[in-house]
Amino acid sequence: MRTDQKGTSRVHRHTYLDTHQVLDIPSLQAALAEARRAAWSVGLVPTMGALHEGHLSLVRRAREENDVVVVSVFVNPTQFGPQEDYSRYPRDLARDTVLAVEAGADLIFAPAAEEMYLPGHSTWVDVEGLSEGLCGASRPGHFRGVCTVVAKLFSLCRPDRAYFGRKDAQQLAVITRMARDLNLGVEIVPCAIVREADGLALSSRNVYLTPEQRQQAVALSRALQAAEALVAGGERRTEAIEAAVRQVLAEAPLGEVDYVALVDAEGLTPVESVESAVLLALAVRFGRTRLIDNTVLRV
Repeated sequence: MRTDQKGTSRVHRHTYLDTHQVLDIPSLQAALAEARRAAWSVGLVPTMGALHEGHLSLVRRAREENDVVVVSVFVNPTQFGPQEDYSRYPRDLARDTVLAVEAGADLIFAPAAEEMYLPGHSTWVDVEGLSEGLCGASRPGHFRGVCTVVAKLFSLCRPDRAYFGRKDAQQLAVITRMARDLNLGVEIVPCAIVREADGLALSSRNVYLTPEQRQQAVALSRALQAAEALVAGGERRTEAIEAAVRQVLAEAPLGEVDYVALVDAEGLTPVESVESAVLLALAVRFGRTRLIDNTVLRV
């Protein structure tokens, strides 16, 4: 047992579960029925599997703050474009289950696509404005797929809190707005970016990089650091900061820049200068592998 801040006793791990892994919606609902009856808090960590330390840091955070932790492992087909990597996205449910349970998960919900999208599925969730720039500009329909599947997961799990990494800053902003606008009753918990020792942000897609691409991919974090140094030194102009970022990215000739953008950290609208919290977001392709990263610049 452990105690939360209000002094209420809280079970650390629950043994009422017959299995850690559930593959369909009825099994998920049955497994969570005990939590509902006991009024236990539920934390949800939505993932597409191929778990790495970034995902596991979310699971550990959820473990600290909730009675029951659900990790969804679902490669969502509706957020992939026709030329993207849905078919080759890494899948290893056995490995993911072991890692998630070791990090503190009680349930791993791993449905098939047919379980989440019934025949004739025609209901979608769109967040206008926030989803249209940055990654949304080059991946049309992506955030519609993301919001729809996350809304379904919220409906199925009814979590008190859901955990998302800051690496995908636009996704975090879009889901936070969706939860607010639709009164979904879930707290969206942002969690810090986890990086390799050389600064590259952890991503399930990093495994696609060749050794030469992997070596050059560190240019993303170096570019962000260069921007932070400029702002710390007094530079405020968006044009100058973007130019410096692109100069660093040019040192990685295998990379093709998708975008470099300085936007308002909340509304994701372009800014002309750094006067408050500004999100600097990058997307760079190395062959067929698209990497994203970001930092928040503050005066």
